[in-house]
Amino acid sequence: MCSDPLSGRRVDPAFAGEAAVVRDLGGPVALLDHDALLAGDPGAALARVPRGSGAYWYRGWMIPVRRYAELARGLEERGCTLLTGADAYRTAHELPGWYEEFADVTPRSVWQGCPPGAPPRGTELAALVGPLRAGPAVVKDFVKSRKHEWHEACFVPELRDTAALSAVVDRLFALQEDSLAGGLVVREFEAFVRGGEARVWWVDGEAVLVTAHPDAPGAAPEPDLTAVRPAVRALGCRWVTTDLALREDGVWRVVEVGDGQVSGLPEGADARGLFEVLGAAVSPGGSRPPSR
Repeated sequence: MCSDPLSGRRVDPAFAGEAAVVRDLGGPVALLDHDALLAGDPGAALARVPRGSGAYWYRGWMIPVRRYAELARGLEERGCTLLTGADAYRTAHELPGWYEEFADVTPRSVWQGCPPGAPPRGTELAALVGPLRAGPAVVKDFVKSRKHEWHEACFVPELRDTAALSAVVDRLFALQEDSLAGGLVVREFEAFVRGGEARVWWVDGEAVLVTAHPDAPGAAPEPDLTAVRPAVRALGCRWVTTDLALREDGVWRVVEVGDGQVSGLPEGADARGLFEVLGAAVSPGGSRPPSR
């Protein structure tokens, strides 16, 4: 778990409650310096992880894919392993990795890899969105949107208005700056019921916890997982989350997939059952992903 930036000897306060649950269940907690990892110093980041101490789940703030790969290598050099490898992390964390398996249950999307500060424009942008239907859309990077700047850097009223689309894309890139993940994603807009979003936590292909989305912690959603479960199992990643929203026609749709290690729990959620399953999955003979 991430250590407190003000005291490397204790867990970051944002995850202290989860650490207490893990310890109460008899699990060990090692500390990672998240700032050092992001700065490109995995050795310093892992200085408090005992050598040869076994297999780990990571639990903490988001990590860029490149830095996560460095984390995995750093742990290997210390005789430890991550239960979610670098390739699996990328698959669940970035939309291009999970989209194919979820194409039938998520809004239609296109994407293009590009560096920060270099958004596609003009004919290049028009060609990118060509496979999508005319009408409204949302834009994001491979991981996150700017939904709190909805009309400025997220929502596009009409995809075929290339000038307006380009303005929103440019603003997205300007706001994301160097934190832009992967490139540009454009998704067809679907109208969802307000307050009808759920976060489902999956371990080895089984749904072990359903919570509200952290943006609406007081909700008590009950999503239909019938169409989602096969997609999660086909993805083959050990610990993932799916954010589901209820479309206005009554169909539950996947709006986001994430790596469970970096997905936020809503305030007040009881995660004891989740950590019990995660602990069992670490143990010899613990559960493993179902076959595809």
